[in-house]
Amino acid sequence: MASLHSYSFNIPTHKNFRPSIWNNKRTISNLFFSNKSNQTMLIAIKSSTTSTTLPILSQEKIEEKIEEIADNHQESPEENPKQLDEIWTEIQGCNNWENLLEPMNPLLRQEIIRYGEMAQACYDSFDFDPNSKYCGTCKYEGANFFERVGLSGRGYTLTRYLYATSNINLPNFFQKSKISSVWSQHANWMGYVAVATDEAEIRRLGRRDITVAWRGTVTYLEWIHDLKDILHPAHFRADPSIKIESGFFDLYTSKESSCEYCSFSAREQVLAEVRRLIHRYRGEKLSITITGHSLGAALALLSAYDMAEMKLNLTGDHGDDAVSKIPLTVFSFAGPRVGNLKFKERCDYLGIKVLRIVNAHDKVPKMPGIITNEKFPHQRYIEDKLSFPWSYAHVGVELALDHTRSPFLKKTGDLRDAHNLEAHLHLLDGYHGKDGEFRSAGGRDVALVNKSCGFLKSECEVPPNWWQDEHKGMVRTGDGRWVLPERPRVESHPPDTAHHFAQVIKYARAKLELF
Repeated sequence: MASLHSYSFNIPTHKNFRPSIWNNKRTISNLFFSNKSNQTMLIAIKSSTTSTTLPILSQEKIEEKIEEIADNHQESPEENPKQLDEIWTEIQGCNNWENLLEPMNPLLRQEIIRYGEMAQACYDSFDFDPNSKYCGTCKYEGANFFERVGLSGRGYTLTRYLYATSNINLPNFFQKSKISSVWSQHANWMGYVAVATDEAEIRRLGRRDITVAWRGTVTYLEWIHDLKDILHPAHFRADPSIKIESGFFDLYTSKESSCEYCSFSAREQVLAEVRRLIHRYRGEKLSITITGHSLGAALALLSAYDMAEMKLNLTGDHGDDAVSKIPLTVFSFAGPRVGNLKFKERCDYLGIKVLRIVNAHDKVPKMPGIITNEKFPHQRYIEDKLSFPWSYAHVGVELALDHTRSPFLKKTGDLRDAHNLEAHLHLLDGYHGKDGEFRSAGGRDVALVNKSCGFLKSECEVPPNWWQDEHKGMVRTGDGRWVLPERPRVESHPPDTAHHFAQVIKYARAKLELF
């Protein structure tokens, strides 16, 4: 007699529930029938109030039953009572996302994932290959960047790339080629600046959005151990008590005069470009949104603080009756702590809105500041009175996710899985409150999780680390040989970079006189 297998799962009774595993019929079958033999099986379907055991059925009959259950529990698309252009300031955090997280507002979910995808684009376009002379660069030209990373039609135009020098004390973060004839001995590509240019997208957003996306690291977490846990005065204003982690400070402010890509620091590059765009679109309704994952999240917060401290998001000159403020928002994914308590309080005072999306099982958001942080009741006393040098505090509002709630993700001891950005976006798609069941709200493709990891259960039949260029970028020539083609040379810095950064400094001093 064939052995019997018992399977059970819970079906909540409310009518709009549709388990996300039912979005993919092949995955459903695999999750239920991990034993591929043609055995008869027993399936027990339990609701919150009743338990019903079906008769012994063949696999074909059970698959029919699964189809029937799925059809009876179709989740209605999330309804948006208001349009984004009506409440965009709330979505950007003007009220610190009050009443938008529990339950998750569908427009907020949509926008967080959208900005997360813009951060993910930094990984999808970065050349990690140490055997390539282009290692450490962006693989794609700016003109077709969004198309190549699968984000075409989003209504944004990439306006410049951002670079940083690798000659700092974060050796495990930077990617360097093993080949002698490399594109640069000192630089790494760090992200990009983009602006909404499509008129339909601008109408949908309710404003013209300037976005900065910073690259983190997806392949390993050794960089976190490079942090010396030493706080450094920010020096963006005359208050040495406001401090940030020294490795982040060096990455953001260092430059290398002998390298054309690092002749301006990452700080100078991003401030100059954002100032240029604000000046170009002056008089329009604008927003500045900065996003990043991992170390990129630290740079996102640091650059937002810098912009606010330099009054870059204030518009109006001496002759104006009033100075208006451009909303400045950070959507941070799996980011570490950046600065001390004084840094956090200064960010709050400046009105920087930060939403931190974290996985409860990820170690990176718990560092640095393991000993003294914002959860320690006497942090202020230790920082002020004792000048304790290892005191850190998170900034903003936290949205904590839990990867164990997803039926697609396997149990893992690999810390990189819990830190993975695509896994965070997957969890956001299924998040329905701290105590809510995981179910897909937007039908996000679960295969995206395995772009650069193997976090999905094997039943999903998605190979790990599947995102790569065809033939790793090799092309066949007319005579049948395979070669790695030369990439078009990317402009290092626009010729007006120095001018616009000088304007940042000039107008920051002028605006300070208004306060």
